[in-house]
Amino acid sequence: MTDVHVSLPPALRRALDLLADPPAIPDASKGYLDLLGDEDIPKNTGPIQAAWASPIGSMLYDNAQAFSRRLIAALQHPADWLDIPPGGTALDVGSGPGTVTASLARAAGKDGLALGVDISEAMLARAVRNEAGPHVGFIRADAQRLPLRDDTVDAVVSMAVLQLVPDPAAALAEMARVLRPGGRLAIMVPTAGRAARAWRLLPNIGAHIFGEDEIGDILEDNGFVSVRVKNVGTLQWVRAKNG
Repeated sequence: MTDVHVSLPPALRRALDLLADPPAIPDASKGYLDLLGDEDIPKNTGPIQAAWASPIGSMLYDNAQAFSRRLIAALQHPADWLDIPPGGTALDVGSGPGTVTASLARAAGKDGLALGVDISEAMLARAVRNEAGPHVGFIRADAQRLPLRDDTVDAVVSMAVLQLVPDPAAALAEMARVLRPGGRLAIMVPTAGRAARAWRLLPNIGAHIFGEDEIGDILEDNGFVSVRVKNVGTLQWVRAKNG
């Protein structure tokens, strides 16, 4: 084991071994593994993104995400049916404040590992402060270019994030790539249902509006089977198994 490995927190030490291109000198000075540095990551633009990027919007987003994730987890927790094996590895794409990430680690047991990926430094700082531990680690990376090797995780979740990703199909393809055969995936996004087409006629609002079958069709195109879609009000849950 190298000195670099020893200097990292235990969860990030394990994460480093899962990376497709591990950095020679990992930057974990803020408690999370920063794989982006000063890289300019393409983001959605528009009034929604502009509002969230403002100081007040960032504060509201931080607290709203934390509250909504607790509410979502209480109503229908993804770990209940992801079937994470004991000692398995789970990935939370767009992990926000890290509450779901930590719950995945608990589901994986004492030898398991849960990794949260996000691009927001503010969110990652909160996640590290509140949820990081020996089996929970966080990585700053782009959902459209996940840093993990192929077939490295047993389960993937993404809660209320894909609508903010410039290319959701690319992010879903990346989730398929890193998920082991037979692994399960859980997605939650806001949806406009049949009204999605009308929403898309509006000027750029800074978020993707998903149609009823859009995510399910993308998953099937990426080899997923047993795709199930459930709409609850303006939320859509999608679960699937990597075929």
